[in-house]
Amino acid sequence: MAARTTSQSHLLRPTLPSLRRTSLPSISLRRTTLPYISLRTVGTPGVDSCTNTGRISVAVRAQAKPTVLVAEKLGAAGLELLKEFANVDCSYNLTQEELCAKIALCDALIVRSGTKVNRTVFEASSGRLRVVGRAGVGIDNVDLAAATEHGCLVVNAPTANTVAAAEHGIALLAAMARNVAQADSALKAGKWQRNKYVGVSLVSKTLAILGFGKVGSEVARRAKGLGMHVIAHDPYASADRARAIGVDLVSFDEAVAQADFISLHMPLTPSTNKILNDDVFGRMKKGVRIVNVARGGVIDEDALVRALDSGIVAQAALDVFTVEPPPSDNKLVLHENVTVTPHLGASTVEAQEGVAIEIAEAVVGALKGELAATAVNAPMVPAEVLTELAPYFVLAEKLGRLAVQLVAGGGGVKSVKVTYASGRASDDLDTRVLRAMIVKGLIEPISSVFINLVNADFTAKQRGVRISEERVQLDGTLESPIESIQVQIANVESKFASAADENGFITVEGRVKDGIPHLTKVGSFPVDVSLEGSLILCRQVDQPGMIGAIGTILAEQNVNVSFMSVGRYAPRTRAVMAIGVDEAPTKETLTKIGLIPAIEEFVFLKL
Repeated sequence: MAARTTSQSHLLRPTLPSLRRTSLPSISLRRTTLPYISLRTVGTPGVDSCTNTGRISVAVRAQAKPTVLVAEKLGAAGLELLKEFANVDCSYNLTQEELCAKIALCDALIVRSGTKVNRTVFEASSGRLRVVGRAGVGIDNVDLAAATEHGCLVVNAPTANTVAAAEHGIALLAAMARNVAQADSALKAGKWQRNKYVGVSLVSKTLAILGFGKVGSEVARRAKGLGMHVIAHDPYASADRARAIGVDLVSFDEAVAQADFISLHMPLTPSTNKILNDDVFGRMKKGVRIVNVARGGVIDEDALVRALDSGIVAQAALDVFTVEPPPSDNKLVLHENVTVTPHLGASTVEAQEGVAIEIAEAVVGALKGELAATAVNAPMVPAEVLTELAPYFVLAEKLGRLAVQLVAGGGGVKSVKVTYASGRASDDLDTRVLRAMIVKGLIEPISSVFINLVNADFTAKQRGVRISEERVQLDGTLESPIESIQVQIANVESKFASAADENGFITVEGRVKDGIPHLTKVGSFPVDVSLEGSLILCRQVDQPGMIGAIGTILAEQNVNVSFMSVGRYAPRTRAVMAIGVDEAPTKETLTKIGLIPAIEEFVFLKL
């Protein structure tokens, strides 16, 4: 496919060459009103009374008001908002069979964490159910795939409990430092033990906040008021916002090494699962104290017990556990140096009312046909578009995942540029879904937010990430809609120096070949490797035997190589080797690769 380069000054000439770069318009963050679909008016519930009986009440509506089933307790303020727009049926403690029998007569369903909204529920709705509202953050109890297949929007309420969670974190921090729970228990048992329960001061101590989102930043504000020195780690946090609060952004290793206290505020994702483990505890100050009001799974609980017993961790205060409620013989719950509460982070009167209002507003907006920023599943896309662009969705997400894993340091990602090369006319190629998939790859692995076309730009903006798009117009008409996608991250340090191009931008580029996404460029080096499994990138001296040396090390550890590609400027100079592997190599295996004399740098990336 031939392409010619032209300067911007020639863009308006009738005889311009066919290769040109044009800025794509940014996607509006405003709510978009969709055509309202009229609802059936016969045989639908019209119940406005909210009781805790769990009985099913059905009435015939005289008007086409939608019906909202509230299956778990919701604050009165939220119920009043719902009643202004819809018929509200509060039926609590429904069995799965009762829920399925009732759901076909409802347009929206609101639940908390106790009701399972699975595929059976969506199938029983017979297409009537348009919105599921989760009154809270987590949506583990809602089958998102089934919801999307059945054209049902899922919304949650992620912001209303922010202050409550932050306050509980500070409460646990202070209670732990001064042994409040232990002293209270001893005194009620008739023991006056002032000398045993001498605490530690918070003033001038270093608090490391892991996860500097809404809750983390609120904890920081309150900790600063207590006279603490606050540092934080979050790859997507804005350095300017952190400085405004008086917080220093640092790397993960720096955070855990410097902290006297550690407060966890990160979501539970594959990359954060058991992020505090034996290895990380071993790098902490002896006598560190840990607070967790985020998710139980981010701490390896067995490793924490060992760290407490050895004295590496002096105390812990936990509101969340891997299994909830924890078993009666849980060693952490029973440990003398651990303060525990039963997941009370959001349990204030004010937070519960705030969640009720937030989810009611989201559900009403969705029933009106508005696209809510708190939507957590993708909107319906025409089948023909999905069929044509599906391989590029995968490519876009994986390029985002690769690029962000190459970022080093604690400054965070702020500026991302995406370039599409295509022979299609600009009005024949809608890149919004591709852009959303790139944002998904950049943000979702370390976030509790589910990224889709609705909330991609909103989520990126919240995290201070600016996404710009550019288009390269190619000669002729391509059979495929896109020739290549390039993702660049500016103004960051790279874990793999060779991934930076001549301008210092971390750069990865890929294309779809035979329906499979391929990585075709890293920095300025051309490569060709299938984006499957995981990836090892090595910069090396270009000399004989390198492929064999690395292949032998991987084979000895039973790591299967799926693809291998070498890109170089000229023979016998420097080259970049991209190796696709089916299994994740051990640290020892990677260390052996790094010890090969001709290897100058390497990095392992998960796809």
